[in-house]
Amino acid sequence: MSMKRTNVYADPDDLAIIKEAAKRRGISEAEIIRQGIHLAAMANRVWDEPLFSRTFKGSGRTPSKAEVRETVADAVRSDRDTDSGTAA
Repeated sequence: MSMKRTNVYADPDDLAIIKEAAKRRGISEAEIIRQGIHLAAMANRVWDEPLFSRTFKGSGRTPSKAEVRETVADAVRSDRDTDSGTAA
């Protein structure tokens, strides 16, 4: 993977923690900083597609707690019936 050099200002206390962690983990300080940049990038990413792309039939209203429990229980029973021939 190609990398691009950049400069950032960092708090000296944070850099000291990174230095200690790099020594303890046996990796470079730069690798820890790259991991942090990646986490920040992913946390702020705007996805092109929605997280859920499937749609479900429904009444258009929020189901009651009893309806949710019954639907889940039906799905579990159905799953057990389908898997009854397999070993757990």
